[in-house]
Amino acid sequence: MKLVEVKTKQDKKEFIDFPKGLYKSDPCWISQLDSGIESVFDPAKNHTFKHGEATRWILKDGNDRTIGRIAAFIDRVRSSANRQPTGGIGFFEVIENKDAAFSLFNTAREWHISHGMEAMDGPINFGENDNNWGLLVDGFMRQGFGMPYHKKYYRSFFEEYGFKNYFEQFSYHRDIRGADKKIVQFPERIMKIAEWLSRRPGYTFHHFEFRNKEKYVKDIVEIYNSTWSVFKEDFTPLDPAFLEESLEKAKLIIDEKIIWFAYFNDRPIAFFVLFPDLNQILKHFNGKLHLWNLIRFFYFKATHKMNRMRAVVGGVHPTYQNSGVESAIFLQLYNVFKKKPWYKELELSWVGDFNPKMIAIYEAIGARKAKTHITYRYLFNPELPFVRYKDEMSYRQDFKQRYS
Repeated sequence: MKLVEVKTKQDKKEFIDFPKGLYKSDPCWISQLDSGIESVFDPAKNHTFKHGEATRWILKDGNDRTIGRIAAFIDRVRSSANRQPTGGIGFFEVIENKDAAFSLFNTAREWHISHGMEAMDGPINFGENDNNWGLLVDGFMRQGFGMPYHKKYYRSFFEEYGFKNYFEQFSYHRDIRGADKKIVQFPERIMKIAEWLSRRPGYTFHHFEFRNKEKYVKDIVEIYNSTWSVFKEDFTPLDPAFLEESLEKAKLIIDEKIIWFAYFNDRPIAFFVLFPDLNQILKHFNGKLHLWNLIRFFYFKATHKMNRMRAVVGGVHPTYQNSGVESAIFLQLYNVFKKKPWYKELELSWVGDFNPKMIAIYEAIGARKAKTHITYRYLFNPELPFVRYKDEMSYRQDFKQRYS
């Protein structure tokens, strides 16, 4: 076996095409767009390169056949939030051969050590954590767009190598319509709270509009930064320019009426972003977006082949958490679903095991846990204490309460 650093056009093609052969008999796997994968490793398209770096490899056997791939990367901002400098690995795919898997892990580990890292997380993304984050270990079904799908044997490779469970990510599913095509009611308690809050003076609710994109981007940034800044060690303020760019990229699939905002006295206090599940169309494309597939895309979109939605991101200003505003936003969505009969299922992904409040909200609206991904961490020095993410968060919160 030999490792080849991806540099040439042919190397890049091998890196992208390898999973297509590996999963060719698995109907649950959906190929990402080739251009989307390649953009992750393009400094002109991936803003993470402004404070990071990445390298990727393919693994070949004695017959020069590609049998695996992996990428290693360092996000200096994310790395600095950890007890020790920590990089990441992703885009890991390999045949069912432990030696091949360990060879890929070894290469990534040596690269990280040479770049001053003391640990690596994986499998994760070189970018935001709403895409390609975590190893699928339960719920081997077709994933929503952005949620990774893996071979079942990968878990043993990670754990036998020495990776440990840093945190678990749960995806919840909720039926919007039953077999009779009638809309499924939200639990009565949620509806009563939502209706009560919606009638209170000062509260208003609006869905996203592209014509007022700048306003809504500003509102998301204000809520997001207020919500997550309490975790100062792990927090990176949301960049409005990056958010605007992301919305423009997703413009072809965005449904303005399933992105909602809550306000109190015109101040933004909460938002919830749903996207139609692009994977329901991409499954037909095998990673290619040439002219014919682009025509097919518009046909599939017009005929409502995207009947599932994925919750991508949301936030509630700390002052208004536990106020019932989340229920009120779900009420707005419920009223939209009644008018859009093609929507049948809602995927709420992902929520970490360190976020019991959000888990409780998802379960309260009748969603069921459908999938589990694990984000692993590997410490290069086995003498260092391993601390799971939720234990680290509990320690930080307790410290702030005592000394703030």
